[in-house]
Amino acid sequence: MSQDLAMGFNWYLASRQVDKANFKISNISKENTMNRLIPILVLFLTGYGLHAQQNKVPEGFISLFNGTDLTNWKVPEGDNGHWKVIDGVIDYDAESEAPGEKHLWSEKSYKDFVLYVDWRIKETPWQNPRVPLILPSGLHKRDEKGKEITMIVPDSDSGILMRGPGKCQANIWCWPIGSGEVYGYRMDEKMPADVRRGVTPVTNADRNIGEWNTFKITFKGDRLTVELNGLVVIENAWLPEIAASGPIGLQHHGSKRDGEWVSPPSLVQFRNIYIKEL
Repeated sequence: MSQDLAMGFNWYLASRQVDKANFKISNISKENTMNRLIPILVLFLTGYGLHAQQNKVPEGFISLFNGTDLTNWKVPEGDNGHWKVIDGVIDYDAESEAPGEKHLWSEKSYKDFVLYVDWRIKETPWQNPRVPLILPSGLHKRDEKGKEITMIVPDSDSGILMRGPGKCQANIWCWPIGSGEVYGYRMDEKMPADVRRGVTPVTNADRNIGEWNTFKITFKGDRLTVELNGLVVIENAWLPEIAASGPIGLQHHGSKRDGEWVSPPSLVQFRNIYIKEL
């Protein structure tokens, strides 16, 4: 019997107030008993594993998510339970009923900071028919007729919003360019070429859909660095005209028409959100 299975078996006996010292059964009945208990133990150990994924808060950081409820966050008025906590993670179904802004914002504002966030895309029910091929410059590649080259990609879309409402976010999506880019700055044609290049990921560091990823985001003044799964994807990018401070946001994206998605939904989960002010 493995250590985890034995632990689960002992937990089951304790929960049923069974005296382990007097728990004597034949080898045959032991086997039959364990066969009946295995499904129960699998459920127990699965739940145990989910909560075990909540990491210890790094030294010098504070946690913005307690794994239980949305303390430290402002749920959009009228959301009606679409931003919620399930199995120790923040879960969103992209269907907030809030009449106004639907993002989930931190209660506190931040200036300079280091932020860790675990995130994962749960599923990609929408096929995005217009995903561009993005060049290192941040511009979109074109064909010989000057038309943007696009592709169809299963897509969901969210992001980490920084310093309040505006165009500063570390994208979470399924585009080939990878997550971490600052879409609002990259797409702003008024921005200098070096700004648009600087906010374009240098590599796609995303894990497979459904798997957990980790952002480490460092913001100092108007400079942003984004690490994804241990790889630097944005390094010391210049963000002109960025607000001096503002809350952290978990982004809403997507909408439905006649019950069907018509844009990439933010079908995402978040956990282990830690911040250190600089």
